[in-house]
Amino acid sequence: MLSREEENYILTHAYIPEHIVGLMTYLCDGEPFLMDDYFGCRKNDWTILVGYPLQRNFILEKFECVIEKIKKQIRPRTISLIAPELPLSISTICKESDSDHYYTLNAEKPTIPKVIQRNLKKARQTLSIERSSSTRSAHDEVMREFIDRVNPPVRVQNLLFKMPGYIGHADSCFVLNAWDSNDHLTAFYVVDLAAKDFSNYIIGCYSKQNYVLGASDLLLFELIEMSVEYGKSYIHLGLGVNKGIRRFKEKWGGRPTLRYEMCELALQKLSMWEAIRAIGKF
Repeated sequence: MLSREEENYILTHAYIPEHIVGLMTYLCDGEPFLMDDYFGCRKNDWTILVGYPLQRNFILEKFECVIEKIKKQIRPRTISLIAPELPLSISTICKESDSDHYYTLNAEKPTIPKVIQRNLKKARQTLSIERSSSTRSAHDEVMREFIDRVNPPVRVQNLLFKMPGYIGHADSCFVLNAWDSNDHLTAFYVVDLAAKDFSNYIIGCYSKQNYVLGASDLLLFELIEMSVEYGKSYIHLGLGVNKGIRRFKEKWGGRPTLRYEMCELALQKLSMWEAIRAIGKF
């Protein structure tokens, strides 16, 4: 379990979204820990290791040593890893993996291209932006519509549906809402300000039924202003994910800044007796 001093240390030196202690522990419902300057969470026989050392001096061999230390001391069946680089011995045996980049944006007033300026001007004519610490039934409707339309991966769906609870749970978390003149929710962003140096865009979605051109641009502009108000030096925009999302982030000046490698590592197989118990036959 982390002490208050350790949690403050992590948030002071945080530079990726997964360093936000409250967010990670809420999402995985696990116990946070700090090992050799690496943050992680554990629950039952599952461990998450955030492979970005808080002092930023990533050395592959040291990271591999921490993995081995977790295997010996915690003895999990599964380790979920993210890091700027994975050891070859691990990358070849991942049961699930992904590669991407984190995108960040300086939290200073950007030079806004004319096409975005036009979108903002049109959106301001019909939309009002709200900062809130809770969600309403309208958010559930937009989330369901978004999932039915896009069919994102299960982990994205789970993240989205956990947001109302996290927003109400964490003082550092806000939802930015774009409402039209008929009080319809057109889009929203969930953001977290717990880290000392950056604001974190967690997730967001928009409605096609109540679509307004420029709603997402207006929300990002609000996030930039909010970040300046709270003294953040930059904004984490999340991963690139796909061409469309990357294009949106890049048109605002977002750039890939850190490599992201993910690996789900299965360490132990169930014994026959454990497998039978797991499927409920005894």
